[in-house]
Amino acid sequence: MRSSRLVLSTPEFGVHVVDCAERHRHWSAPEVPGTAGIVLPRRGIFRLLSDGREQTVDPTTGYLQTPGEEQRFAHPAGGDVCTYISVREPLWHTIVGAEPASPVHVDGRVELAHRLLLRTEHDAADPVERLVHTLAAASRPSRFPTRPGHADLADRARQAILADAPESADLVRLARALRVSPSHLSRTFHSHVGMTVSRYRNRIRISRVLAHFEEGETDLARLALTVGFADQAHLSRAVRAELGDSPARLRRLFRSFGLSMNRHAKG
Repeated sequence: MRSSRLVLSTPEFGVHVVDCAERHRHWSAPEVPGTAGIVLPRRGIFRLLSDGREQTVDPTTGYLQTPGEEQRFAHPAGGDVCTYISVREPLWHTIVGAEPASPVHVDGRVELAHRLLLRTEHDAADPVERLVHTLAAASRPSRFPTRPGHADLADRARQAILADAPESADLVRLARALRVSPSHLSRTFHSHVGMTVSRYRNRIRISRVLAHFEEGETDLARLALTVGFADQAHLSRAVRAELGDSPARLRRLFRSFGLSMNRHAKG
């Protein structure tokens, strides 16, 4: 079952939170979108078949939706939550150009812009400006082309990390659980995902850090242990490397949005 909730609407674009609870390995019936847009996952992992190309979608990889281009989906790992940003054609081409890159590489900065876009209706920010920031960051050409062969192995490793499986804590244990050598897993993962297993694990942890900040978490030491970092110093190093900023400053940023939201609700 899939549900969609409109969280921000302007004459030029709309932002929807899409929650999918489906679980199936087979491809779904074809869907043909009528609008241009971008899909940015927030939680979960699924497969996309579009224009004859297969793609794995998770919090590190989104995709572009082209009007009239048939899409099919498979959800072997269960449900997921995504943000779908639908954009009218003139604005879309102004921001991303005629030939944007797909799949979309979602680094920490893209995810931060994405999460702040979802909160625009609760503060004084210009929604179009924030949309431009999000799409311009997300539609940059990916440095990591998809390569053929062993994609299923990379996907199973991603699923284990996203599920926070105990064996995903290090490369050797993960390789043993997947019944391959650590070197083979390392090469295959980097080839298909564009980053090392360790970098991907930290990227997912940082995604969870941003989600906790959204929910009001303030204790950085507790947060570090909750998402899997060794300590607060480890959390700080990883966040600075991915986002170029400190956890404390990001915490203040989300807290300021929370205060704005509370004033909005009381008004």
